[in-house]
Amino acid sequence: MADRCICPKYEAAMEILAKKWTGLIIRVLLDAPRRFRDIREQIPQMSERMLAERLKELEAHGILERKVYPETPVRIEYSLTPKGEDLSPVIQSIEKWADQWVEFKEAEQV
Repeated sequence: MADRCICPKYEAAMEILAKKWTGLIIRVLLDAPRRFRDIREQIPQMSERMLAERLKELEAHGILERKVYPETPVRIEYSLTPKGEDLSPVIQSIEKWADQWVEFKEAEQV
């Protein structure tokens, strides 16, 4: 197995999902569509600039969609696409693993 290459699709998926904050953004959006400020409140350690960058990347990959409501003031919501919703079991598995194996002190240092 050591001389087998990792599947290019798996590598591409990990490149998307392993970026800092991406998993947390997806986790927040699994609950319900959210506005920018609501996502930001759920992940207060992340800068607004980084959140905007990650949202654009996830939209470009078809994992989430940005919906603009023509109201005054304009309301923008982010929600997962079916492609993004399919990540639910992945995120739940990571949560389960973290609950079992990651100590809080470790999580604080990350």
